[in-house]
Order: sequence, then C-alpha cells, then structure tokens
Amino acid sequence: MYIVKLRYIAILFFAVALSLEASAQRRMRRVNKVDTLSLVRAYIDSIPLLQARIDSLVRANDSLTAVKSDGRYYRLFAPLTFYHSPAAKAFGSFDAVDGGDDVVDAVDAALLSVYIDKPWLVKSNESKLKKTGTLLTDIDTPIRQEIKLADKADYLIDEPDGVPVGVMIKKPNFWTFSGEQNLQFMQNYLSENWYKGGESNYSLVANVVLNANYNNKQRLKFDNKLELKLGFQTSRSDTLHKFKANSDLIRYTGKLGIQAVNRWYYTLQVLAYTQFTQGLKANDKKVYSDFMSPFTLNIGVGMDYTVETKNKRLKGNVNMSVLSFNFKYVDRKSLNSRNGITGNHHTGEDFGSQLTTNLTWTINDMIRWQTRLYCFTTYKRYLMEWENTFTLKVSKYISANIFIYPRFDDSTKRDDDWNYWQFKEYSSLGFSYSF
Repeated sequence: MYIVKLRYIAILFFAVALSLEASAQRRMRRVNKVDTLSLVRAYIDSIPLLQARIDSLVRANDSLTAVKSDGRYYRLFAPLTFYHSPAAKAFGSFDAVDGGDDVVDAVDAALLSVYIDKPWLVKSNESKLKKTGTLLTDIDTPIRQEIKLADKADYLIDEPDGVPVGVMIKKPNFWTFSGEQNLQFMQNYLSENWYKGGESNYSLVANVVLNANYNNKQRLKFDNKLELKLGFQTSRSDTLHKFKANSDLIRYTGKLGIQAVNRWYYTLQVLAYTQFTQGLKANDKKVYSDFMSPFTLNIGVGMDYTVETKNKRLKGNVNMSVLSFNFKYVDRKSLNSRNGITGNHHTGEDFGSQLTTNLTWTINDMIRWQTRLYCFTTYKRYLMEWENTFTLKVSKYISANIFIYPRFDDSTKRDDDWNYWQFKEYSSLGFSYSF
C-alpha cells in the first residue's frame, strides 16, 4: 500500500519537473528572440540617423563653400585713405568713375562724410597706393572659400603621458672681466723737478688695464684692477742714453666690500705700485727711480660709494679710508731722501687717512674722460695725485689721448720754481682695443 503511494508521488514529482524545464526553455527562447529583434531594429533605425548626419555635413560644406565676400565694402574696413571717386561724385564728375552701383555709391558717400567731418583721420591717398602697386581698383569676382571634408581622419599619434626631460642646472658666474690696451705715439712735457726724471720729447707708450670683478648681487663685492704702463723716448740731446723711460707704472688696486646700505660698502682697499725700469734724465748718469725703488703699499679700512647716473654715462667709485697704513720700500739707498725715508733704512711706515676717487664720464660717443684722484695724509705730510685722461675715439681701433697729471708731495725736496708741485702732460695718437 505504501509502496504504491510512493510510486505515484515520484511520478507526479517527475512530471512537475519536466513541465518547469519546458516552460523555462520557452522563456529563454522568447528572450533571445526579443533581444535579436531589438538589435536588428536599432541597427535599422541608426541607418537613417547616420544618413541624416552625413547630409547635414554635406549641406554645411555646401553652405560654407557658397559664402561670398563682397569686395565693394573693403574701403570701409581698410586704413582710412582718400579715394578719388567720392570727391568726383560730389563735384559731378561722373565720367571719372563708374556709376549705377548702389553699394559703391553708399560706400563713397560714407567716406565723403568722414573726409569732410574728420579729415585728420585720413593717413594716405589713392595716388600713393597706386605707386606702391597694392591698390585693388575693381573687385567684381566673388571670393569663394574652398572647404573640403576629409574622408578619413588621421590617426592620432599615441604619445606617452610622461616624456623624459633633461634638466641642466647652470651655476651662476659672478665674475666679470674687462680690459683696455693701447699703443700711443705722443708728445710729452715734464717739469724739471718731476720725481721720476725724464724730459719733454716725442715718444711711444703702451698702456694695459685689466679688470676682474666679483659681485654676487647680494652684499659682497671684490674688485681687482691691474694697470701697466711703459713708454720709451729718444732724444737727440742725450748722448748717454739711447732710450729712456718716460712713462713707467705697475699698479694694483684691490677692494673687498660688504654692502652697508644701497651704494655704500664697508671696504678694505689694497693699493700697491712700483715701476718696470730705471728713471733717467738726459745726459745724466744718476738714476732717479728704479724697480722697487720705490715700492708703495697702502692698506686702508673705510667706506666705498658707487657712483652711477641714470643714463650710466658717469660711473665710478669714491673710497674713503679713515685709517690707512702706508708702507714704502726703496731698494736703492741712494734714493731714500727722494722718497721721504731717513736714516740707513730701506723701509718707512706711517699711518694716516686716504681718499681714492675713480670716475669715468662718457661725454658722448666719441669723447671720454677718465680721472683718478688719490690723496694721503699723515697730518704731517700730504700727497696728492690727480690723473686725467681725455680720449677722443677716431674709429674703432684708433684714438687720440690727452694725459694731464698734477702731483703734490711735500715729503720731497722743495723746488724753487714749482715748490712741492710736479706736473706731467702728454698728447698722443695711436691704436686702442678694449673688451
């Protein structure tokens, strides 16, 4: 009895399972059929839309290519020019112009009103334009813009997001270098008591000036200047010397400065100078100066002021050392008295104050004035040197110079005519080069 019931239940369960599987398969077939139909319908609907887009692009292209520019209006938008046709029409000279065009007549009327009301706006005229060959007399053909649609767009180049870039770091250079050299033929005049000897004559002199300056654009400056000058002369009256030096200088000026405020610097200045060779006079065997006779070293601590005008034609500096140490060495003892050294010594030292001024004034493109004023005092003796060089630039490599050099030194022997003053002057013409 129970076995028969279990058999009927199993058969019923199996029938229900088959019916559920069949209904599920029918639903899947229906869903697949619906999806396929929707895809086909969407594709069919997209074809008219694509055709409409293509047609719109074609129509846009046709409208662009059909754009016409009327050249009759160009006179209104070009720079204001006096044309003949408006005036000719105003005075009734219709034979000189073409009539019957409403647009042209309206443009001419507008131009005529501007000519009458605001004539200062007119910058040119038709005759000048015709001479240059750029005047468009007639524009009858429409200007047509040719625009073509590409059949296929070019492929974009696939570039990496990050492109390696080489970075170069350049260390700033705070040094500046400059120089000036010249070789001059000159006429020379010296006073009889000039402390280095020499005589008035015609001679040849070479001059070299080198500068090496450091400025870190913050607070530190270090200026270096080396001056080398050597000149020789020949004199018919001199039977003892074939050549004599008339200009002889080796001078170094160094300044180390720390900015105080604006153009003022706390400065340590070093000044050292001597000469190349012996200083002689005509028909005189006596040596008046020599290399390291004398040698002068001056070290001063003070303030330095930078001079520079707005147009930069006047440049230079003024150095004031309240405390200055002056050292002098004379290798030839026979020259001690000429250089203020007493006793059987080679050296002399003293303290004092000094002022050094270096200025360059470019008066114009051809004339330049360079001046150097040096003053030193121990409050017992006084030394002043004022060097002035006027340069006339004839060409790039040729220049004429006038050198004027007054000097005062009360440590030397007093002269009956010049007292403690000494004077040197020469004018020259020669070759020059600067960088």
